[in-house]
Amino acid sequence: MESGVEFAACDLPSANRLTIHVLAAVAEAEAAAIQSVHEGGSTGCQGSGAKLGGNRGNLTTAIRRKAHRHSIESRQQRAAKRAQDLMPLIQAIQAEGIRSLSGIAAALNSRGIPTARDGRWSAVQVMRTLRLMSEGQESYASH
Repeated sequence: MESGVEFAACDLPSANRLTIHVLAAVAEAEAAAIQSVHEGGSTGCQGSGAKLGGNRGNLTTAIRRKAHRHSIESRQQRAAKRAQDLMPLIQAIQAEGIRSLSGIAAALNSRGIPTARDGRWSAVQVMRTLRLMSEGQESYASH
């Protein structure tokens, strides 16, 4: 604009020199306001000892490990609860004379009992559930 060269704004073709000048002034004022807010905020944070920026180094790793540990514990608790809830049903199936893991899986599937992830039972899943059931009984016996 200051060079005096005529131009047209593609996103606002009907704009004249005055319109462009006003829009440029508004954008400049907005940029200055954002910068002052950012500088004020970062100065305040630094004064309180806070670290700025996204890279927290070992802190991020520590948080990730703690979250992973909590996630594992939560999933184990849900699995143990599910195994405990299934215990009477599996014991009833075993009382019918069905003892094999694949037989128990087939019985659970035929009764419409979904796995924890709404799938079909397999022998491996039954084995894991029985293991959780026996671990749960051992922990109840020790209390």
